Amino acid sequence: MHFADRESGQPPHFESTGVFVSQTSAIKTGEAATVAERLATLGIEIPPAQPPIANFAAFKQEGNILYLSGQGPSEKDGSQHYGKVGGDVSVEDAYKHARLTGLNLLAVMQDALGDLDRIKHVVKILGMVNAAPDFTRHPAVINGCSDLFIEVFGEAGIHARSAVGLGSLPNNITVEIEAIVALKD
Repeated sequence: MHFADRESGQPPHFESTGVFVSQTSAIKTGEAATVAERLATLGIEIPPAQPPIANFAAFKQEGNILYLSGQGPSEKDGSQHYGKVGGDVSVEDAYKHARLTGLNLLAVMQDALGDLDRIKHVVKILGMVNAAPDFTRHPAVINGCSDLFIEVFGEAGIHARSAVGLGSLPNNITVEIEAIVALKD
């Protein structure tokens, strides 16, 4: 099996961390660059954090680990993206929804920590796709969030991940993603 970067068509390089990394998705940043500086360079504005939709906390910190509850593809005005990926929602649109969900996770991190530079690295994300029964491209969808984290955090954004398809998600949203991040001492 051959792997190719979806943007450049070139094979990805294999990092010592055990993951394939897109040659075009990770930005090159100096050690002195802050997360806020990277966000500004990328033209990314973190939206306000959305309140939980039920009886749970948006995050919970235990020691130097921050657990983030699942977030969905909510726009700044609270509207969401709905539908079945592989049915009435394309992979390309669902990728954008996963990226938006990643922005919403960043918003929760910002609320929890006050400063995204407190993040040592992203440990793991769990991406859930509201998928049509015969849909098989779950990883391509959740790459929207993974690519964003690598762009924002650089090598510290490389994470373990699961990307799964489900028969439904709350309110028929297209994707839901939860995350675990390690914090600096």
